[in-house]
This record gives sequence, structure tokens and C-alpha cells, in this order.
Amino acid sequence: MNKFKKVVLDNGIRIVTERIPYVKSVSLGVWVNAGSRNESEKESGISHFIEHMFFKGTKRRSAKDIAIAMDSIGGELNAFTSRESTTYYSKVLDTHVKEGVELLSDIFLNSLIDDKEIEKEKQVILEELKMVEDTPDDYIHDLYTHTVWPKHPLGRSILGNLETVAWFKRKNFINYLDKNYYPKNIVISAAGNFELKRLIRLLDKSLGRLERAETARHQITPEIKGRISVKKKRLEQIHICLGTKGLSHVHKDRYALYALNTMLGSSMSSRLFQEIREKRGLVYAIYSYISAFRDTGLFTVYAGTSQSSVFEVIHLIMQEFKNLKEKRIAPSELNKGLEQMKGNLMLSLESTSSRMSKNAKDELYFNRYITLEEIIKNINMVTAKQIQRLANELFDMNLITLTAIGDISKKDIDEDLLRC
Repeated sequence: MNKFKKVVLDNGIRIVTERIPYVKSVSLGVWVNAGSRNESEKESGISHFIEHMFFKGTKRRSAKDIAIAMDSIGGELNAFTSRESTTYYSKVLDTHVKEGVELLSDIFLNSLIDDKEIEKEKQVILEELKMVEDTPDDYIHDLYTHTVWPKHPLGRSILGNLETVAWFKRKNFINYLDKNYYPKNIVISAAGNFELKRLIRLLDKSLGRLERAETARHQITPEIKGRISVKKKRLEQIHICLGTKGLSHVHKDRYALYALNTMLGSSMSSRLFQEIREKRGLVYAIYSYISAFRDTGLFTVYAGTSQSSVFEVIHLIMQEFKNLKEKRIAPSELNKGLEQMKGNLMLSLESTSSRMSKNAKDELYFNRYITLEEIIKNINMVTAKQIQRLANELFDMNLITLTAIGDISKKDIDEDLLRC
């Protein structure tokens, strides 16, 4: 029996729920269909800053009161910002659903965004920015997206930068909320053990009161062109991101890309890990990953290696790109990859938090619930021929981008290295 339900409140907020009666928890998320992609250049980082401010006090509670209220029921209250959405979520025992809804609604609807708290939080976020810059295996990913899309919002850091964060005033937050936090741009997702009618009643009584006018939004799809970018910094390792165009979150070939990623570099049995770490010992960390957005995407390989090995590592990554283009994947490798994907999927959805997130993304990107049966069917339909065709489309030297940070200069890199 399908436990999924969808309800639309009178103000336009969509609620998607999945009842899981055998668990003892409920995960509840308020997903706003706006993230760093929706910011102007001057606003860079404001989505993330607002997320912080929602925990700094409401009309009824101080920041300390918010923390104590959730801790007193043994629950979790947190938030995160991505390039296309901002999410506020709670996870509580099924006996504390009312308290979880009430607290989450309070921070979402009644946050003061006080001037003094803004100035204090600026220092926190500025330290967060410095921390990322001091962590090269994190920082390289921001440098990479900026290299790919230097003039597009998707290429900016979600955290913003020192100049924009220092510039923000209360009126900037209010204007951003008015533009993006309107009911039709919000999805509430719940997964776990709850009574549906009671949950809807609680949400309608609180978040159902939100009123903001819908605003027109126009997004430009960025182009991807191959580039090389190097940030010289005295480090023990050279950190690189090497990648190409990916696919959008809704692309018809997305399951083939998931399979390609699984085989190339998403696990310890993948080609890159086995060839470059296990066989040759050239890296400690190497992996590939997918970044998918509403209308575009990236496919990326990360590696950290010594200065003496960096060009060999780049060459070996490019060789694996070439192998995927020219050599048909063996049936045994394809079968292993697809089974791995299905296993990872099933295990990931054993928590209410994961179910809550999946259902919210289904609604945001597809406007419908996608069953596990449909996902498994699509995974099983992936063929070696489809993966090879996709590799030939994506691993094009005109699309290949390389970003590096470490004791290296751009003039040291021969562009012929990026041929495959």
C-alpha cells in the first residue's frame, strides 16, 4: 500500500508525506525553492546567512531557548543551504510531533533578524569562510565551480565572500525573503510515524498562515567551456578537480550517468580508486561525483596527490575517460555497478531523514512522487551502449575543466594532458 500523500494548503504550500508506521521518529523539512543561484552578485551568500539568522531568536524564544527546547525532547533542529534550495528541518520522536512542528514553524515564521544578531553572525560566517579556505580539499570544489561558471550564480560560493557578507543589512534579508519565501515556492516534507490528519492540522494552523505574493523569477542556463585554473598556495599536496558537463536533475539519461559515476569513481571498487590508489599508490583520496541542477549539471573527479605525481594522476584520470569512450563496459562490471546502485539506494532510504529529503526533491524537481519500483526499473534499463554514448558526449576536450590548488603554476600544465 502506498503510504505517500500530497496536500496543498489554501495559501499554496505543498505538503508531501510518507507514513512509515514501524519507526519511532518523524523527520519534517521545510524546503524553500531558492538558494545561492537566486542571488544577485551583490547578494552572494544571503541565502546561507538567512539560514543562520533563523536560529538567532524569534518573538517568543531566544537562540538559547530554541536550542534548549529541541534538546529537551531529544530531537534535532538544523538547516542547510544549497545552490537551488534552502532547507529547515527537525527530527523528533513520534510522541513529540506537535513540539517539532511548533518549533520549526516558530523559527520559520517569527525570526526577528535582529540588527545586533546580524553583526555578531557576520563574524561567525567570516570565520566559516576562512575555515573553508584553510581546508584545500573543501575549497577546491568552490574554486572548480567558479572556474566552470565564472560569471554565473551557480559558480559562486554558497557562503558568499568577505565583501558581500560584510555588506548585508536587515533590509537586504527582508527583501530577499519577500522575493523568495512565498507559499507557492515552499514544500513541506514529512516522513515517519505520524497521524496524517493531525499533522496537516498542525501545519495548516502555523505555516498555513504565511502570506507573501508570488514573484516572477528568470533563470539563465549557463554554458560550459573547458578551462584551466590554478591557485598557487604552499601546501603539502596538489588538490585537483577535473571534470566536464553533467546532466540536469531531470534529464532522461540521468540513470546512465549515475551508473557511469558508480563505475568510474564513487566507491572503493571503482576504476579510479583501484587504478590510481590501490594499484599505483599515487593518492590517498580520489573519487568522482555528480552535481545536478534544474537545467544543467557537472561531472567531477577530485584527487589529492604530491607535486611529483600530479601530472601522472591527471593523465590516468583522462585515460579512464578515454577507456569509457572507446571500450564497451563488460557485462559483469555493468551488473555489479547496477546492483551497487540499487543497494546504496535501499540502504540510504532506511532513515526517515533520507525519505523526507527524497520526497521533497521529487516534488521540487518533478512535481510528483517517484516510487522505489520506478527507480529500480530505470536502473535496470541502463545499458553498456547507453553509458558509452554518454561518455562520448560528456568527455569532450572542449568541455574538460581542470582546477588545481597547491604549489604549482598554470604554466606548468600542458593542455595536451586534457585530451581524451
